[in-house]
Amino acid sequence: MKPYGPGIPLVVDTSAWVRQRDAKIVGRWKATLTAGLVAVCPVATLEILASARDEESFLILDRALSALPQAPVTASVCLAAVSASRDLRGDRRLPAADYLIAAAAAERGFGVLHLDSHYDTLASVLGFVSVRLDRD
Repeated sequence: MKPYGPGIPLVVDTSAWVRQRDAKIVGRWKATLTAGLVAVCPVATLEILASARDEESFLILDRALSALPQAPVTASVCLAAVSASRDLRGDRRLPAADYLIAAAAAERGFGVLHLDSHYDTLASVLGFVSVRLDRD
């Protein structure tokens, strides 16, 4: 099974993370993870950790996410996110978290793995590779 994307690290959005065990997704997800191409940023990490059912689940998730390649949210990422909002004009009503995840991925030369059309929109102004779970 081939990994998602063009062979670059992909910052995982929560929309992809929550679907990793779906029968149609699991094979490529595992291939992407095994290839070392699943990455996170602090914003996505916080969203994913919020789903932990208890302290033990939180600690397990935190360890797993911390072991992945990271796309930090830097001052320049924040500036790029705000700039993308300006550039989108009428299409700018997107969640702040999506702007930051996308800008963090773009700054590192990573893509975003998702199932959320917001990232397709953001890719048009930030120039990162947008990889949808439901497309080859």
